[in-house]
Amino acid sequence: MAQERIDVPITGKIIAVSVTVGSKVGEGDLICTIESMKMENPILSPVSGKVTEVKVSPGQVVQTGSLIATVEY
Repeated sequence: MAQERIDVPITGKIIAVSVTVGSKVGEGDLICTIESMKMENPILSPVSGKVTEVKVSPGQVVQTGSLIATVEY
């Protein structure tokens, strides 16, 4: 199976995580929400598949390029 790595696009704070390991996601489903510059930025899945890894949690400050999650498809 192929894997899609979902990385942090913008430095900020994770305010919500919508998936757990084992979650099934569709293309465009919400993975998490990052607050940056007082705006909420939804991070969406680029592919349909199963979440195999989640590397963030609410309240965590993340830097651009860090791994959010991995989706196997």
